[in-house]
Amino acid sequence: MAIGVWISLFLYFALMIAIGIFAMRRSTSSSEDYMLGGRALSPKVAALSAGASDMSGWLLLGLPGALYVSGLASAWIGIGLFVGAFFNWVLVAPRLREQTVHYGNAITIPSFLANRFPTQALSLRTVSAIVIVIFFAVYTASGLVAGGKLFESAFAGLFNFGGLSDYGAGVVITLGVVLAYTVVGGFLAVSMTDFVQGCIMMIALVIMPLVVLFGEGGGGYAQATQTLNEVDPTLLSWTEGLTFIGWLSAVTWGLGYFGQPHIIVRFMAIRTLKDVPVARNIGMGWMGISLIGAIALGIFGRAYAVRNGLNVEDPETIFIILSELLFHPLITGFLYAALLAAVMSTISSQLLVSSSSLTEDFYRLFLRKEASDRECVNIGRVCVVLVGLVAAVIASDPTSKVLGLVSNAWAGFGAAFGPLIILSLMWPRANGAGAIAGMVVGALTVIVWISMGWSSEFMGGPGVYEIIPGFIASWIAIMVVSLATSDAGEYQHITR
Repeated sequence: MAIGVWISLFLYFALMIAIGIFAMRRSTSSSEDYMLGGRALSPKVAALSAGASDMSGWLLLGLPGALYVSGLASAWIGIGLFVGAFFNWVLVAPRLREQTVHYGNAITIPSFLANRFPTQALSLRTVSAIVIVIFFAVYTASGLVAGGKLFESAFAGLFNFGGLSDYGAGVVITLGVVLAYTVVGGFLAVSMTDFVQGCIMMIALVIMPLVVLFGEGGGGYAQATQTLNEVDPTLLSWTEGLTFIGWLSAVTWGLGYFGQPHIIVRFMAIRTLKDVPVARNIGMGWMGISLIGAIALGIFGRAYAVRNGLNVEDPETIFIILSELLFHPLITGFLYAALLAAVMSTISSQLLVSSSSLTEDFYRLFLRKEASDRECVNIGRVCVVLVGLVAAVIASDPTSKVLGLVSNAWAGFGAAFGPLIILSLMWPRANGAGAIAGMVVGALTVIVWISMGWSSEFMGGPGVYEIIPGFIASWIAIMVVSLATSDAGEYQHITR
C-alpha cells in the first residue's frame, strides 16, 4: 500500500481525534453539554451533522452497489429519502426544537416522550430506550461492516497475522477511532466531526463520478450509456422490470426519517428556532448533491467496469476499487477517508444516542436518581464503549451486507418512532397508552415481517419493505388506542 494513502488516512484520524479533544474542553461539563452540545449548534453544523449521521457507509457502498446491480430502478431509494428528509425538516424539526425545551428541557427522545405523556412516563422511557439500544446495535454494526469491507478490499493481506483478518482489523480500527473522539468529546465532538466528514463525503461524490466518466478509460457519457445498453438496456430505465410493490418499497424508505433518533436529535440541538430554515436549506442541498453523486457512481461505475474488464466480486466495493485504480495515492487516501467519514459519522451519532438513553433512561431513572451531571457524563462514556463492543460482535460476520443491515434498522426505527414523533408533535389527542401501543406494534411488526421473510417474498409475489406495514400498524395503533383511552388530564397538560 502506497505511503500516500497512509499519510492521508493518518491525517484524517488525527483530525477527528483533535476535534474530540477540542470539544472535550468546550462542552462536557454537564449532561446537556455531553449529550446535546448545550443546544448551541449553528445551522451549517446542524445540517451537515444530520446529513452525515444519516447517510453512513450505505451512501458510498450500499447505494452505489444497488445501482451497479439493478440500474436506475434502485435510484428510487434515493428519491424517497430526499423527499422524506425534506418533510422531516419541515414538519418535525421546528416543532421538536420548540417542544423538547417546553416539556421539561428534554435531552433525549425517551425523556421528551415521557414529558409529553406524563401518565405513562416510566413505561415510555423504558420501552423507547430498549428499542433504541436494540436497533442501534444492529445499525452501528452496519457501519462497522462497511469499515471492515474497506480494509478487506483496500489492504488485502496486510493484517493477516495472529488470527486477525483484514476485515477484523477494519472493524477494530474503525470502532477504535470513533470511540476515541466520541468518548472524549461527546455530542459537540460528534457534530463537529460530522460537519467535516460531510464535506469530505460530498467532495468525494463529486470527484469520483466525473473521473469515472471523463477520465482515462471512461469514454464519456455517450460511451458509458452505450456500454450499459449493450450489457442490459434495463439498467438505464427507471421503471423497466420494477413492479409497483418494488417501487413502493423503494420510495417508502423516506418514511423512516421521522423516527431516526440519531437524526432528529440534531433538531433538538439547533441554536435557535429561527436557524431551522437555514439549516434545512443547507442540509437538503448537501443531500441532493451527495445522492446524485452516489447514483452516478453506481451506474457509471458499472459501465467503467465492463469497458475495462474489471472483476467486481462484491458490487458494494465499487467505490473502493475505483478509488485505488484511478487516483494518485494521496487522493486515494482522501477517498478512503471519505468512506470512513460516512461510516464514522453515523456510528458516533448512534453510539451517543444509545449511550444517552442508557444513562438518562436507565441509570439515572432506576439506579442512581441523585446522580450528578459529572457522574452521568462518565457513565455515558462507559455506555458508548459497551454499545460499540456489542455492535462489533454483530459485525464480526464478513459476509454481512451493509444495505441489508441498514434497511432492517432503518425500518425498525421508522415504524417504532416515526408515527409517534409526528403525532406527539401535531395531534393533541395522542396519549401515553397510544404512544406505547404504537411503539410496540411498530417495532414488533418490523421484527415479525423480517423473520417471516416477507421482505423478500410476500403472498407469492415480490417482497414488501417492512417499514410499510410497520409504519401503518403503528399509526393506527396510536390513533385507535388514544381515542379509546382518552386521558383528559394528559390532554389538558399538553394544551395549556
